[in-house]
Amino acid sequence: MAKKRILITGAAGFLGSHLCDRFIKEDFHVIGMDNLITGELRNIEHLFHLENFEFYHHDVSKFVHIPGKLDYILHFASPASPIDYLKIPIQTLKVGSLGTHNLLGLAKAKHARILVASTSEVYGDPIVSPQSEEYWGNVNPIGPRGVYDEAKRFQEAMTMAYHTFHKLETRIVRIFNTYGPRMRLNDGRVLPAFIGQALRGEDLTVFGDGSQTRSFCYVDDQVDGIYRLLFSDYTQPVNIGNPDEITIKQFGEEIIKLTGTKQKLVYHDLPVDDPKQRRPDISKARAILGWEPKVNRTEGLKITYAYFNSLPEKEILHKDFTYFNKH
Repeated sequence: MAKKRILITGAAGFLGSHLCDRFIKEDFHVIGMDNLITGELRNIEHLFHLENFEFYHHDVSKFVHIPGKLDYILHFASPASPIDYLKIPIQTLKVGSLGTHNLLGLAKAKHARILVASTSEVYGDPIVSPQSEEYWGNVNPIGPRGVYDEAKRFQEAMTMAYHTFHKLETRIVRIFNTYGPRMRLNDGRVLPAFIGQALRGEDLTVFGDGSQTRSFCYVDDQVDGIYRLLFSDYTQPVNIGNPDEITIKQFGEEIIKLTGTKQKLVYHDLPVDDPKQRRPDISKARAILGWEPKVNRTEGLKITYAYFNSLPEKEILHKDFTYFNKH
């Protein structure tokens, strides 16, 4: 019996590479695609020798062609950190719009089911907490984060249009803060930023007063939620994240304890439109997918810290705080 074939875009990225691993493990033929604008080949090089894996270096914002049968598509191609999407705002908008359109068209042509990666950023700076899928969000479309937030909101609208008009098999996952090995140490997100500063012996930078909250989901849990959603019959958006909420100040203190650094927290102005609270309502994921996170933050952080600590010294020492300097 022929193996099921799945295209994973953003395959060399943090989440995309873990999804490649999962579907290889599940005995799929995996076709990875990435333009490497933020992805890194080292995340998937361990798969290159496998007969069930192939890789295309390609930008999905351009026409996408995959020869042969295709059963599933996972669209995970997009910059996902503030530093990235402020450096490359046009590409971020294009991959969420043109890229999504191209992949929906490919799914239609191949009669494939497609799951698109949306984000908790569609909720913007929320005025309700926790955020359920019924909340429409509080987004500034012309602010610095708008290029990412609105690209994802458009992506959801386009996906649902293909579902309702073309009867395409679609799924939408709204991903909340996820962490684990293969994150980029200097991508501007709070967890790698804190660990990077701790490894360099620097004080940990807290933006605002540290009262803003985040909820961190370990990557293996996130991948399992996405896997379950793809094979479910549910076509509306589903939050996948960990509802265990923590303030940034408390999180910084956790990182100091974990890393044993002697540094302290220092406070800077809050970036424009930075969300004050982020906590998923995962009632739907529990009820529909039978999913909830299993890896607690203490365990997940130990694994993640060990990964960052194993990186070459030049990566640890490299810093890029473009986002925070400008905003």
